[in-house]
Amino acid sequence: MTAVVAALERRLWFRPSTSWIVPAALVGVAVFLVVGSLRSSLFAQQTISGLANGGIYASLAVALVLIYRATEVINFAQGALATFTTYVAWQLMAWGLSYWPAFACTLGIAFAGGFLVELVAIRPVERRGSQITAVIAAIGLLILVEGSVGWIWGNQVKFMPAPFPSHIYNVGGVAFSRQDLSTIGISIAAVLVLWLFFRFTKVGLAMRAAAVRPQAARLVGVRVSWMLSLGWGLAAVLGAVAGMMAAASPSVLLQPSMMDGILIYAFAAAVVGGLESAAGAVIGALLIGVLLNLLGSYVSWVTPQLLLPVAFVVMLIVLLVKPSGLFGRTRVRRV
Repeated sequence: MTAVVAALERRLWFRPSTSWIVPAALVGVAVFLVVGSLRSSLFAQQTISGLANGGIYASLAVALVLIYRATEVINFAQGALATFTTYVAWQLMAWGLSYWPAFACTLGIAFAGGFLVELVAIRPVERRGSQITAVIAAIGLLILVEGSVGWIWGNQVKFMPAPFPSHIYNVGGVAFSRQDLSTIGISIAAVLVLWLFFRFTKVGLAMRAAAVRPQAARLVGVRVSWMLSLGWGLAAVLGAVAGMMAAASPSVLLQPSMMDGILIYAFAAAVVGGLESAAGAVIGALLIGVLLNLLGSYVSWVTPQLLLPVAFVVMLIVLLVKPSGLFGRTRVRRV
């Protein structure tokens, strides 16, 4: 199994770019953000706030990439599943559990839920139908889960307790909220832990092999179907992290459609970074989060209602310039 994965290792997570243009552009963006933050306190505050939003998008974008790499299907139900697990966390806290124990329990419930969803709802469809059938099943799952959230908890807006004190740090005259800094840390840490799992554990190696070369993986004893179920479970965990961090934000209300817009931003981030690159999804999410925040602050006609179209324009520009995404690779198939 290790031999199967070794030949594929560079293609999976943090892959070197085939061109110097993308790294150079990213360095230029980083220099621009640093210089802008040093010259303007508003610019620095909006950059940090944008990175916090981007961290939420990144968790969900990596979940989308994880499922896409295994099945070549976009899981449109990922946001609804994240919303459901966020409501589970809210319910646990309503029953008297404090935030972080509820957070840990919710991650376990999310993993089990994602595993069962693939086993019960997705696997039978994949065996009997095409990729289009699987996409339709994912859309049906989206409708079912969102409807279940409204049926169980109602459609009234609820409020998630804040996991962090409302403390403001002042650094050189720039005010940073502890909520934003902690959201960045937790979201990126969740992605990093997942990368370490895939990179350094035998189960992670088996899952990577099953996703990229399922036939070869079967020959060396990997149970591919179970590896795909584990992938859905881990994607659900990342979605739960994104949902709980989003619900803790003052600008997001806990309601059945809470993650619909965030899912679209995450999808745009995954496409910008490359649907087959988790690192690209993270970078794309951070870039989109910062860009939208800065445009909303400095461009008067970019209202909150126009942020979503702007994200699509960014995605379209990247696809026109590099259809496989910033960190994606063009596939060549023989027909």
